[in-house]
Amino acid sequence: MKVWIAALIFAFCIVSTAHAADLRVAAASDLNFAIKEIIAQYEKDTGNHIQLTLGSSGTFFTQISQGAPFDIYLSADRSYPDQLLQKNLAEPGSLFVYGIGKIVLWVPAKSPIDVKKLGMQSLMQPTVGKISIANPDHAPYGRAAVSAIQKSGIYDRVKDRFVMGENISQAAEFVHSGAAQVGVIALSLALSDPMRNSGKYWEIPQESYPRLEQAGIILRHARESGNLPAAQAFVRALQSGNARSILNRYGFTAALP
Repeated sequence: MKVWIAALIFAFCIVSTAHAADLRVAAASDLNFAIKEIIAQYEKDTGNHIQLTLGSSGTFFTQISQGAPFDIYLSADRSYPDQLLQKNLAEPGSLFVYGIGKIVLWVPAKSPIDVKKLGMQSLMQPTVGKISIANPDHAPYGRAAVSAIQKSGIYDRVKDRFVMGENISQAAEFVHSGAAQVGVIALSLALSDPMRNSGKYWEIPQESYPRLEQAGIILRHARESGNLPAAQAFVRALQSGNARSILNRYGFTAALP
């Protein structure tokens, strides 16, 4: 009897493992720290595995439009997921807003620039040789940075100093490493341990740039690959109280109903 029970348990474990899903998630790089915490809890709770790829929202949009096999796409804005719906490349009714992003001016802790006192005028200081932003051609955070600088009235005077990262994480790395003296980066990255412990920041007023309504969507590939139930479970996990707490900790405010 004991042998039979042991064999039954072993067979059940094999079947359970065989049905574990392997989800491919493309996520905007401003989610770097928050999404990894959420994924760790999801994998622990479900036994499913997430293959996470971080990058710029616009680059992912192009890749998905060309057939890249992602199951879930988490964009730094809403326009890209909306367009994927229009292209019939996503599950109808699956779009959801997971948070509102914010941008900040960030400088290293040893910088002589008092960003909290100077605000956008920090970019005009004589010690600033390079200003790091994400590439506005395909990064929503880059477009937000350009908009905020334009609204401040100093864009034409500082645009030649821009050094552009392919995504907002690379822009943050440029200023963190010293390749730029100041950066316009995501609040979520400024609140991460590496950036919080080595720099200081000023939050740019939200009215100075387009609302960064960050949205996710389940892609058509999830249904084609048989991963739709697991993708739906992951979206529910992203909308849970635990995930909301993590996103809040990294500066993502909840979207109004």
